[in-house]
Amino acid sequence: MLKRESGILLHISSLNGRYGIGDFGKSAYEFVDMLKRSNQKLWQILPLGITGYGDSPYQSFSAFAGNPYFIDLDEFLEMGLIEDKDLVELKKINEEEKINYEKLYIERYKVLRKAYANFKNKEEYQELKKFENKHSRWLSEYALFMSLKNRFNGVSWQEWPRAFRVRDKNVLKSSKNELNYDIEFYIFLEYFFRKQWKKLKNYANRNNVKIIGDIPIFVSTDSVDTWINPEMFQFDRKLKPRKVAGCPPDAFSVDGQLWGNVLYNWQVIKATDYSWWIDRIKDCFNLYDVVRIDHFRGFDSYWSISAQDKTARNGKWEIGPGIDLFNVIKKKLGDLDIIAEDLGFLTPRVRKLLKASGYPGMKILQFGFGENENNENLPSNIRKNTVVYTGTHDNQTFLGWYESAPEDEQIFCCEYLSQYLEKKIEAVKNNPVYSAIEALWKSQAIFSIVPFQDLLKLGNESRMNIPSTLGGNWDWKINEVLKTENIESFLQDITQKYGR
Repeated sequence: MLKRESGILLHISSLNGRYGIGDFGKSAYEFVDMLKRSNQKLWQILPLGITGYGDSPYQSFSAFAGNPYFIDLDEFLEMGLIEDKDLVELKKINEEEKINYEKLYIERYKVLRKAYANFKNKEEYQELKKFENKHSRWLSEYALFMSLKNRFNGVSWQEWPRAFRVRDKNVLKSSKNELNYDIEFYIFLEYFFRKQWKKLKNYANRNNVKIIGDIPIFVSTDSVDTWINPEMFQFDRKLKPRKVAGCPPDAFSVDGQLWGNVLYNWQVIKATDYSWWIDRIKDCFNLYDVVRIDHFRGFDSYWSISAQDKTARNGKWEIGPGIDLFNVIKKKLGDLDIIAEDLGFLTPRVRKLLKASGYPGMKILQFGFGENENNENLPSNIRKNTVVYTGTHDNQTFLGWYESAPEDEQIFCCEYLSQYLEKKIEAVKNNPVYSAIEALWKSQAIFSIVPFQDLLKLGNESRMNIPSTLGGNWDWKINEVLKTENIESFLQDITQKYGR
């Protein structure tokens, strides 16, 4: 059962790593230590899946495989699999202000491949086959998929030669023999990804910190999941998407958002008793303590767009699996700690689904100041079974929002927080970000979570993502060793004050 707690949202990639990106190394353990000193019980991250074009953690080549960028390379140094000289270029990349994914891809994989070549001579190499057997439901196919992507220069599987697209058994059998070295390389990557993540998660749990993971509702059109199970998705006879995902026009986007993920064929999935979804949820709870399901409203109804359309304007609502899916999940996996990301346009049907599931929904403080005191995102209106944020990875930082907000919203924000916190309005005006965070901690929400950028009082230069844009996203990282004494003291005070 969820308890009244609080924590910080910070993705692994944004940690202060040494080799171009945050990873499972020293800085991750130091962050857990900071959480403990701050009396925080929650560390929320974004999806850990392997990323592709666009670098989005919500567009992964697999619903199960982890991101090799997060593997701690210092362990390979200690094992003698690589040398210091192998890391020179990655250290140079690390000097850049933002994550440079293009250079990272080239240089990281050089190091990872060398580590694998030397690992074959180690006694631990024998563990790979055991690991593959343990994850046999998905790992072998994933490793083959990635090996074939390399063979075909990274293009989408829909552009592979026909025999590979339609998974001709004889062709795949010969490919497995030809690509055995490459296949085992990807198994090696997943082995160390999971081994290191398990160690880090166990460290967090021993320090009374729970990990909140994130599961995207959709999978990438170019993924092993769509390649091996095309019948579960809305493809035509030529294995081209018929319908893709997105969301309709709203106040933030006149054309809506065109995500491009091929949509599920829920009728086929239901006929399997949702077995793929059961496997996916089960695996998530092997990795995380709590799971946030992205775009929860899409299980009630989803915006269906023709794959030929250039915008999301002409889409239409289609009915999803509804509570039936979550009843089956509960029947097969028991009661699970799930957060429903129920942001966006909520109909009575969506609200009914959320209530039937019993999962806590989400509220965003930034959305609370555009109307009046009845706004459901304001702390005084937030119900207990809710997770509240100053903002998420898709929003501006709170300071960025405040500085760009219309004057009447700024005034309302300060007046509201002053009254809610029983503070002088000048104190709120002098520090609106920390006043906003304190308001979340005071609220009735079961979880109160703040992006780390807000604790650092950063502006939109540190924003993680601007939805429906490609490039310049997901690349914010901490570039220095931070002095966090003031942050820790602030969090300790409000956590004790409001009983989190």
